[in-house]
Amino acid sequence: MKTIPYASMKTTAKDNQEGFTLIEVLIAMVIFAVGILALAGLQVTYIGGNASAQMQTEATALGAQVIEHLKSLPYDAAELDPAANPHQPPADGSGPYDVSWTVADNTPVNNAKTIDVTVTPLNRVNGRRVNISTIIGE
Repeated sequence: MKTIPYASMKTTAKDNQEGFTLIEVLIAMVIFAVGILALAGLQVTYIGGNASAQMQTEATALGAQVIEHLKSLPYDAAELDPAANPHQPPADGSGPYDVSWTVADNTPVNNAKTIDVTVTPLNRVNGRRVNISTIIGE
């Protein structure tokens, strides 16, 4: 049987290294940090979009509520008088919105009124104006 010399069995520390160097870890951390910062920037955009959508939904619901109220009134009610345009609801709390409506008599045909309701958010940053129209007959 042959014997292997002891010197050839030794491995040097350089041949048996495992793990990462400090530079590799730092580069990985920088890449990870850039990705997290990009996601944080998107998060701000998503929050703004959600706030805008919420205000748009609330404004539309408020406009629909005003339309339903006006449609339930008699044809000759004071709130449907075209001479008082633009109409404003009582200041009982429409929240952060300005609500107004105009009435056009005999439009589009005789004995009909066209009602245009406008709901404008007081916060112009996140909200857009909503216009809803309807026609009622005598």
